[in-house]
Amino acid sequence: MEKKFKHFETEVIHTGYEAKDHLGSLSIPLFQTSTFTFETAEQGENRFAGREEGFIYSRLGNPTVRALEERIAALEGAEDGIAFGSGMAAVSAVLFSLVKAGDHIICSQGLYGCTFGLLELLKEKFNVTYDFSPMENEQQIKQLIKPETVCIYVETPINPTMRMIDLEMVSRAAKEHRISVVVDNTFSSPYLQQPLILGCDIVLHSATKYICGHGDVVAGLAAGKKEFIRRLAMTTLKDIGGIISPFDAWLLLRGLKTLPVRMDRHTENAKKLYEKLKEHRAVENVYYPGDPSHRDYNIMQKQMKGGGGLISFEIKGTKKDAQRLLNSLHLVKIAVSLGDAETLIQHPATMTHAVIPETQRLEMGITDQMLRLSVGLEAWEDIWEDLQQGLDSI
Repeated sequence: MEKKFKHFETEVIHTGYEAKDHLGSLSIPLFQTSTFTFETAEQGENRFAGREEGFIYSRLGNPTVRALEERIAALEGAEDGIAFGSGMAAVSAVLFSLVKAGDHIICSQGLYGCTFGLLELLKEKFNVTYDFSPMENEQQIKQLIKPETVCIYVETPINPTMRMIDLEMVSRAAKEHRISVVVDNTFSSPYLQQPLILGCDIVLHSATKYICGHGDVVAGLAAGKKEFIRRLAMTTLKDIGGIISPFDAWLLLRGLKTLPVRMDRHTENAKKLYEKLKEHRAVENVYYPGDPSHRDYNIMQKQMKGGGGLISFEIKGTKKDAQRLLNSLHLVKIAVSLGDAETLIQHPATMTHAVIPETQRLEMGITDQMLRLSVGLEAWEDIWEDLQQGLDSI
């Protein structure tokens, strides 16, 4: 997508929409329709044949959805974008488009539980194999590359351990072997990190999180080269059908307008809270990319605008102690997901990553004592007061 504005804060409000093309409506109209009429039978034939641009049926394209796709492409520095009905619909569509039976994937050492479940499904049904790598240097990646390796799949920051992966380094290693690099950018949003500009090929989001920002939409987005996105649209999305509704796309467009402001506040609050958590006697370890003592802090500084709004920490105690802490909270809500205005906390070992066998989960660094905090937009002092009384109780 050609860049129209110099600054992200302007792009996120204006890209992909011209009011003069829609009767002067300041807000992007909601095209809540399943199908579109043709002026003639010949026009219908030409659109289905691809000889004429235009909308046919909302599973194949919708003006509101298209505005969202163009906007995420611009924000990620991509040629084109595509929207899905959930983050996992985006993950599965991208992987289905890249792999075939017998292929191999290299993954970062740590993945969202449902992404792990999808890899297991691909392995069981199509003999698609995968290996985990710490990805601390090129050698660790290259030693896992096989003739059948077609994809390197990366989370950074990794969910929920907050480890960082150097995306420029991964891209260099992949390009030598013409392997696609896919990055789940959910934790950062395009405001804090833009993987395509760092040399990666495909970026995806659970748009449910920071892109939406209000906890009222389940959706996914992907962006990359126009040829790849078109292939996704005309095969995996069209035929499997994991589409987003026009109304959800409209809500995401509304949420995107405040993304920079929200991310700045999430980050500011997280900075205050990780410092407080580090000082509390009940806390063993705190994992936050914006912490100068974080082992990957230099990577964060190189490729992110800030540390983001996610903190993981381990308490001194047992799983029962961690659950007791959760049960003692009032302002902070026990819930999976992240990126909402409300502060959320969850126990990865028994919630988001429960599907991962214990041995592999521990290898990823996800202990029974770990909690993941999605820092909201409330006054940080109020968030800390609630966390502090909970920590004091254990």
